[in-house]
Amino acid sequence: MNQEPILHTAYQLAQNQFDLPELVEAFDEEKAIRLLTLAVRDLLDKDLEKLLNICYRIDLSENTLKQILHQSEPDSVATDLAKALWERQKQKAEIWRKYS
Repeated sequence: MNQEPILHTAYQLAQNQFDLPELVEAFDEEKAIRLLTLAVRDLLDKDLEKLLNICYRIDLSENTLKQILHQSEPDSVATDLAKALWERQKQKAEIWRKYS
């Protein structure tokens, strides 16, 4: 199955939540995660409450969020959280595609 439409939808979902830039060149999942990591890192530093609200709206599990915040190395919290948020966005995109 071609994952590209799901990945594009996942990026659009993340883009709406985190004000990510448009990807004008060929879609690259690693680049999407890097951009999401930068946005998460910025919110961790400047507006934790907004980040937590986004996690809630995206429906990231509370256990996953707690585990990342409490068990990840300080330098990898943003990356780990971005990857978890990305996986959740992909799940939502798959569900939407399956039932639409």
